[in-house]
Amino acid sequence: MLIGIPALLGPELLAILRGMGHGDEIALVDGNYPAEQQATRLVRADGHHLIPVLDAILSVLPVDDAVPEALFRASVKGDPSLADPVHREIEAICAQRAPGRKVVALAGADFYARVKSAHAIVATSEPRLYANIIIRKGVIHPPETRKP
Repeated sequence: MLIGIPALLGPELLAILRGMGHGDEIALVDGNYPAEQQATRLVRADGHHLIPVLDAILSVLPVDDAVPEALFRASVKGDPSLADPVHREIEAICAQRAPGRKVVALAGADFYARVKSAHAIVATSEPRLYANIIIRKGVIHPPETRKP
């Protein structure tokens, strides 16, 4: 246990988050996603649903603010115009943890390709379909350069 670090973030996941560089992406996927087949690095978050894992990760991982889009979600049946309730929950957590950053819906093939090239995949036990998100890591600016 560590002070200020969510207990849900185990040593393996913390090491991966710490090892990521600016612009690296991490995918959080539901229990149906073929994570093992697609992952360069795979972290199992068995027994955990996606939303608490997303919240815990965004509590320690900066979202890239140097690009217009840094948060990407899966789409219902591959159609970016469709959304399920889980997508609204994803957007709410992102709005809280990364204010001003929009969650972009990707078509099925585009989402799969992006996950496959991610630095790592976190496989949750989320039972809801299309409950998948990609986060692009940003930087933590030195105190003297931060905006007031």
